[in-house]
Amino acid sequence: VKIMTEKELLAVACEQFLGKNVQDVKNVVLQTLEGHLRSILGTLTVEQIYQDRDQFAKLVREVAAPDVGRMGIEILSFTIKDVYDKVDYLSSLGKTQTAAVRRDADIGVAEAERDAGIREAECKKEMMDVKFMADTKIADSRRAFELQKAAFSEEVNIKTAEAQLAYELQSAREQQKIRQEEIEIEVVQRKKQIDVEEKEVIRMEKEL
Repeated sequence: VKIMTEKELLAVACEQFLGKNVQDVKNVVLQTLEGHLRSILGTLTVEQIYQDRDQFAKLVREVAAPDVGRMGIEILSFTIKDVYDKVDYLSSLGKTQTAAVRRDADIGVAEAERDAGIREAECKKEMMDVKFMADTKIADSRRAFELQKAAFSEEVNIKTAEAQLAYELQSAREQQKIRQEEIEIEVVQRKKQIDVEEKEVIRMEKEL
């Protein structure tokens, strides 16, 4: 705190604290702050006071500033260094909060590990799906190739068989034609032989 320098407020401060030493001034200001502090304490829970000391100090400073100002005193700063009680409730509360923070941290780590495990499993599944699709495509391509190869081989075999059959038919026709010509030649030869024999018989008859 400090004494305000404005003339009116400085006059008020002189009137209030004339003849008093510095410690007396401090005691008056302290009592004023303590009074407002107690009134504010009644509006807050223990947890609020313990968890947000800066907000608590700000409330005390704002509420006490007008009263202290009427004494010519200005509050420059007001902080609460520590909050404690005789039954160690606040200490237990702090331990509870620490345990809760640790618990939340452990839960967070567990959830992060769980999420990481789930994501890893999902990635593995995606990789397996991709591999399965790739293997399926390869198998389909191989099957299509084998079917095409078999169809081509079958077509080649059919064409080969047809060509072989055509060759055999043509060969049979040629053989048949040759045989027919041979038979015709044999017939002609036989006729000539018969003619010769008949002429020989006639000649022999004439000689007799």
